[in-house]
Amino acid sequence: MQFEWDRDKARRNLQKHRASFDEAVTVFYDPLAATITDPDHSTGERRYLTIGYSARGRLLIVAHTDRGTAVGIISAR
Repeated sequence: MQFEWDRDKARRNLQKHRASFDEAVTVFYDPLAATITDPDHSTGERRYLTIGYSARGRLLIVAHTDRGTAVGIISAR
């Protein structure tokens, strides 16, 4: 699985929510993680929310899109 994100957005997310996008990626490898669609924020592209435990053992909610060849990380908190 490949991941991509905007570097400036990742920096702002880390400052605001204290969750790096590198840590957010590890949520996708949690076997008990759950993913739902996010219709309230799906304008122009379908967005998803995945909740699961990171490799650091923190429960995170990751907002993301499916960009075909990669998962686009939008936010993590």
